[in-house]
Parts: sequence; C-alpha cells; structure tokens
Amino acid sequence: MLRKLIAILGPTAVGKSELALEVAAAVNGAIVNADSQQVYRYLDIGTGKPTSMERRRVEHFLIDVVDPDEAFNAAMFRQLANQSIERISAEGKRAIVCGGTGLYLRALMHGLFEGPGRYEEFRLALEQRIETEGLGALFQNLTEIDPAAAASIHPSDRQRLIRALEVYQATGKPISAWRNEHGFRERYFNLLKIGLNRPRHELYDIINRRCERMIEDGLLDEVRDLVARGYSLELPPLRSIGYRQMGQVLQGRQSLDAALEEMKRETRHLAKRQLTWFRNDREIVWFGSGQKSEIIDAVKIFLRN
Repeated sequence: MLRKLIAILGPTAVGKSELALEVAAAVNGAIVNADSQQVYRYLDIGTGKPTSMERRRVEHFLIDVVDPDEAFNAAMFRQLANQSIERISAEGKRAIVCGGTGLYLRALMHGLFEGPGRYEEFRLALEQRIETEGLGALFQNLTEIDPAAAASIHPSDRQRLIRALEVYQATGKPISAWRNEHGFRERYFNLLKIGLNRPRHELYDIINRRCERMIEDGLLDEVRDLVARGYSLELPPLRSIGYRQMGQVLQGRQSLDAALEEMKRETRHLAKRQLTWFRNDREIVWFGSGQKSEIIDAVKIFLRN
C-alpha cells in the first residue's frame, strides 16, 4: 500500500502556507517545503519563509538547507523530501507537502527524467554566450528548437535554460520530447493534491501588496547583507525575483521604485506560469481561498478512507 501524502499547491502569494498550517493543526501534521527558494539560508524576506512562531507551531522541513552558493536541484529535493516524509511518519504525524515549484512536486510524486550527463564543454560555450549576448539569446535559441520547453522556463532561469539546450545538443532531441517519453507515470504515494486559487484580480492585488511589504520589511538590506557575506549577485538564488531587482538597486542600475514595479510585474508573471503548469495536472482538486473548512474536511476524509 502506498503511503498517503497531502500536497498543497498553487501560485505564489495565494495563501498556501497559511492553509498548510491550518491543515497541519487539524490532522497532526508536519510541513515539507516545496519552494525552490526557501531551501536557501539567509534568503528570508524575499522568499516569504514561515516565521519562527509558525515554525514553532508546526514542524517544518527543507527550509534553510543549503547556503546561497551551494547547488540544489529537483533530485536533491526528492531525496531530502523522502527522508523528511519518513521521519514525519515515524513520529506518527501526517506529511503535508506545500509549495509552488511544480518541478519539485512532480519529481517527488512521479519520479525524475534523468537525461544525459553534463556536457561541460558545451556548458562553457553557453556561459561565454551569456557573457557576450545575455540570457535572452539562449531563451530565443530554446524557443526555436523546443517551444514546449521554452513555455515552461522563465527567460532568466539560467540553470534550466542551459540544461534544456545541453540535452538537445547531447542527444539531438528536445528535452520536452524526453519528458513526454518518460511520462512521469510512476506513483510513489497515495496522493491528495489540493490546488488553492483566487480570482486573478484578487491574486494580483495580493502580489502587489506583498512586494511592497517585502520592501518595507527590509528586502534591500537583506540583499546588502548577503553581498557583505561574500555572496555574488550572479548566484542563481540571487537572480530570482526580488533579489535580482534589489541587486540592481545596489549596483545603481535602477531606482528602488522602478525595481519594485519590475518585481511586482515578474511575480505576477510567475503566478501565471505556475497556474499554467498546475492546470495541466488533472489530479488536482481545486478550491477557492475561502473554502478552508471544506479543504480540511476533504483531507480528513482522504486520511480516514
């Protein structure tokens, strides 16, 4: 029999973390983070990490796992998440996976497409192209050879752009085709996938206000502190939304007001991409943000049956 697992997913800022806390309290649960940025230490404000009070209220796993200059990927997430779920189960609790990083969630629930190994010479050539032409050139290249993959990758996601182009160069076949062949048909858990959503205008308003609050809470100082610790603004976590814009402010490349507007816009675009990803998953049971009692009832029924 497959172990039962609850997953709470949806776009950024929709209220997943708050819902996960309430569900955990209702079913004696612990939370496994599935947000690709919350795994990094020192990235607190811009990633919306749970507060120390929330972490005392409910045990959280996979937060502050690696330093900003350390590698982290879906395979590492899958391994650590499985270890966390084992520990939670051993404690007699229910594991609740919560996050918006669709790739991590899919890796945990349905396995990984491994693909060919690293092609270091080609990677070096791509890094040189980025220096001379920018990431936009790589994204345009990927759009031409694999539009399906390009649709799921942000134009500034350096790691995933390089990997997609590397797979094509090494095999002559688009990474989207490899993934389709893999099919992600394996099942490792008996899953209840809860999707949380809000009306688009309401979600965008929350995103805008959340970005403003991050600035008020000291996001610029957080990035300044990261630089003082010796972390480069070119590191992948510091190229993510919010951190990239604050880095540009520190470098004098744009004003704080302009950076805030760009941060809002890119976060709204991220939410749209996340919804597109999740809506392709027919196993997700969607709820509105005001249906918390219905969600808790559904979780209890799932665990009981």
